[in-house]
Amino acid sequence: MAYLVPTEFVTKMVDAGESKLNMSTRDTVIRAFMAGAILALAAVFAVTVAVQTGVFLIGALLFPVGFCMLYLMGFDLLTGVFMLTPLALLDKRPGVTPRGILRNWGWVFLGNFAGALTVAVMMSFVFTMGFSTDPGAVGTKIAGIGEARTLGYEEYGLGGWMTIFIRGMLCNWMVSMGVVGAMISTHVSGKVLAMWMPIMLFFFMGFEHSVVNMFLFPSAMIMGGNFSIMDYFLWNEIPTVLGNLIGGLAFTGLTLYTTHYKTAPKRVATPLRKAA
Repeated sequence: MAYLVPTEFVTKMVDAGESKLNMSTRDTVIRAFMAGAILALAAVFAVTVAVQTGVFLIGALLFPVGFCMLYLMGFDLLTGVFMLTPLALLDKRPGVTPRGILRNWGWVFLGNFAGALTVAVMMSFVFTMGFSTDPGAVGTKIAGIGEARTLGYEEYGLGGWMTIFIRGMLCNWMVSMGVVGAMISTHVSGKVLAMWMPIMLFFFMGFEHSVVNMFLFPSAMIMGGNFSIMDYFLWNEIPTVLGNLIGGLAFTGLTLYTTHYKTAPKRVATPLRKAA
């Protein structure tokens, strides 16, 4: 499957970060919109499978199909740019600035949110027959997820906020491994296999992904979830975004960059002293 060694794919990571920062605003927003929409469809697909089969593991096994599709199409998630773009700054690529990175993050966030929200409205319409009936088992499940992952955390105060923050870190540790996985092979089969494993892990473990939540929580509110927009942002999206940023950059981006790209000097073997 044409595996690339770490020194090769980490160079591709830095190049990708630079390329995303140099992209036009139009292309950035379009690619982010499509990524958010496709991931949202994958999320509702996984929840539907889990509800209909009664086996959450099956939903987790199938959820990565959306992630693979969006990355094979070259679309961008906030979780991916969190990990890739700072590497171009560390490498002192021409024209790369902190302001440019923040600008990129802002446009990708807005594009992801718009895409996920669009699918949330469309699927809510489908589940409720044009908002004229109850949402059914899947819609009710999504509404319950929204309440559990906002008010459920709020109940524990700071401990709950830190819990979702850490779940966000763990999530993007795995998701960013999936992003890197797409770079370690030049064959589609190799890319898909490398992406599939960490994405399945994060979804089954219930870690918090900021873009998935951009779909789940608006959908939950539309279909009767008993929580507010402020609850969503304060007790889910904000700590999740921060956790995603730190987890992806610290556990994946910086570790690979420092040990395979900007490696430390090699040890020099000290000759053994001869016996007197």
